[in-house]
Amino acid sequence: MKLVTLLPADQYVVVNKTILTEIDKKNLIHLYEPIIGFAAVSLYLTFWSDLDSLEIMSRDFTHHHLMSILRCRIDAIKQAREALEGVGLMKTYFKEGDINSYVYELYSPLSASEFFNNPILNIVLYNNVGEEEYNHIKKMYRKVSVDLKDYVEITKPMNETFEPTSMPIVEARSREALPLNIESDIDFDFIISSIPKGILNEKALNKKMRELIVNLSFIYDLDTLKMVELIRASLNEKGGIEKDTLRKNARKYYQFKSGNLPTLVYRTQPEYLKTPIGDTSKKGRIIGVFENTSPYDFLKSKYHGANPTSRDLKLLEILLIDLELNPAVVNVLIDYVLKKNNNKLSSSYVETVAGQWKRAGVKTAREAMDLAEKEHKKMMKTTTKSGSKPVREASVPVWFDKQLEKDEVSEEEAKELEELLKI
Repeated sequence: MKLVTLLPADQYVVVNKTILTEIDKKNLIHLYEPIIGFAAVSLYLTFWSDLDSLEIMSRDFTHHHLMSILRCRIDAIKQAREALEGVGLMKTYFKEGDINSYVYELYSPLSASEFFNNPILNIVLYNNVGEEEYNHIKKMYRKVSVDLKDYVEITKPMNETFEPTSMPIVEARSREALPLNIESDIDFDFIISSIPKGILNEKALNKKMRELIVNLSFIYDLDTLKMVELIRASLNEKGGIEKDTLRKNARKYYQFKSGNLPTLVYRTQPEYLKTPIGDTSKKGRIIGVFENTSPYDFLKSKYHGANPTSRDLKLLEILLIDLELNPAVVNVLIDYVLKKNNNKLSSSYVETVAGQWKRAGVKTAREAMDLAEKEHKKMMKTTTKSGSKPVREASVPVWFDKQLEKDEVSEEEAKELEELLKI
């Protein structure tokens, strides 16, 4: 990337690539400011105010304009701009000339739901503000739910409200957010030069492997020297990097250094994705367990209080970080697979189900439970038609509807329900 010296006389123009709202300002302050700092937020809002009355594009400004408004030095403006770029709030374009010119493109902050579901931003916010402040911020975005059980929806659809008419199609701006840009200090040239060619195959450092290394370095706080050491320990006989071995080594090092796992495995379901309080039915209480227990503690309960194996913890890591499943969904998945698969967490089986749930857009415990039950019923119908031996009822979780609707449950079901509700 070209190194450019930013000067006060350099010109810039701001282009709005999205639709900005007052809610975005709230999200910037509460969600982004603890990560990027007040100077970066102030710079973003200044760029916003530079836009014309239609909020499409600004006139030409010099960077001295920013220095005067923000009351800061030019190097501080550059640092603030780079922070905005790093979290996907803007893009920067440069043109060299007698007076250098910049184009700054503004993009939307993530919505609260997108932010709290982002495994990187979520972790950084938690680590920066601490548990108490993090929980306070989450409560500000709590989803309001009303019990509509005794109500009937009478909302009119548009075609019953308005007459159809021919209107020209207009291409309008839409709300657009950039993917997260992780700024990494990992020096891949140094990695290549530090490991002899006869040991490391340079083709092993393809785009996906580099992305994994950057993500692991961020999540586990690893520098280039430590990453070289971990890569050396993760090579196979062909000079390739074993992805799972590298994950395992990074996790082991982090646990040795900090005595803990990344906070994501200890996180519970975000407040805005929880069900309304007050459902005291058996199923409602089970959903409460899934929503208010971290995946680590839930898995630990399946070990009767013992620490889970490193293999099972790796599965949690894949589900929460790679597939970005929510904590309650991961808990349902663990419970479902253990019951269906004779108390074994087969990685291939878990990842197959997890991939299906991810593609289906499952976000909540109830959605996961409903989909699991639906898939089980579909499988039972297929098995019956094919004449195969039917699956035993005991091989399904106790939270399947037909189990909970019984006035009396079997001794085995009662025991399972009791164990689940005491987590």
